[in-house]
Amino acid sequence: MKKTWFQKMQDKPGYPKVLVLEDSFPCYNAVHKMGANVGDEIVLVNPSDVIPLMASVPLGKVITLREICLALAQKYHVKGCCTLTAGIFTMTIANAVEEAKAKGDSSPLTEIPWWRTLKSDGFLNEKYPGGQEKQREVLESEGLKIIPRGKKFQLADFERYVFPLP
Repeated sequence: MKKTWFQKMQDKPGYPKVLVLEDSFPCYNAVHKMGANVGDEIVLVNPSDVIPLMASVPLGKVITLREICLALAQKYHVKGCCTLTAGIFTMTIANAVEEAKAKGDSSPLTEIPWWRTLKSDGFLNEKYPGGQEKQREVLESEGLKIIPRGKKFQLADFERYVFPLP
């Protein structure tokens, strides 16, 4: 039987896990851009690490995968956070929220404003529920300006709207 988004969102045993960054890691380029180098420790986190960060973003503000990873690296006292797993978790959480809403759930999960979490550089996430179009619609309804960038969309001047994470 196919797992639900909620089931996919559950923490994995053995995580968070600290690894030594290698240039062969799929997330190497993104983690390196954030300041980690080969030999530095990075962390692979659980969805439960990402949820409170996504949930904390107030109306009129956004966070990007970059801010999430920097906050998690700081939390675990390492140089970086795997952007690949953290990015997968943002998408999984977004889908779990919408899945719960569709079932009539009214738990705190359904209050996570997933649409305020952007990809690095302020781009919308095509893997979120309803794709970029839905995310664009909700962000624009909150007063934010979205601009086309080829086939993708980006929050205009996204740096102005980034919510500082602890």
